[in-house]
Amino acid sequence: MNKLTHLGEDGSAHMVDVGGKAATARRAVASGWITMSAEVLEAIRAGNAPKGDVLGTARIAGIMAAKRTGELIPLCHPLGLEAVNIDFDYEEGAIRATATASLTGKTGVEMEAMTAVSVALLTIYDMAKALDKGMVISEVRLIAKSGGKSGDWKAAI
Repeated sequence: MNKLTHLGEDGSAHMVDVGGKAATARRAVASGWITMSAEVLEAIRAGNAPKGDVLGTARIAGIMAAKRTGELIPLCHPLGLEAVNIDFDYEEGAIRATATASLTGKTGVEMEAMTAVSVALLTIYDMAKALDKGMVISEVRLIAKSGGKSGDWKAAI
């Protein structure tokens, strides 16, 4: 197991110094699910949810969240993201959100991609909760990352 980079010699938390690192192209992909009743899924697909365009709003919320990850997650660096994309796929009884974040920089964008997915899914819940309070958000995870010292990584699916 690698040394935990956010802990000092005395065990105290600190922000990692990336000042000496080279800027490289970095990209991360994350995904997650929200399960719901068939009726709610159809209402979202048809654009008939009480609060309007659920997926359009969720996409904007996810992008906004990715841009603010450094304010939300302690010890994350604030990053100048170059791109954040969020896609949605209808599955049986669920919607899958997939976020891709990228930049050229000194630290990775994994947290930004996972934050984007999480907030997009929370927004779907918020916009459709009048129809189904029992929706479940699950399996928010990193799918792939590229760039940086550790190179490329892909989840075993």
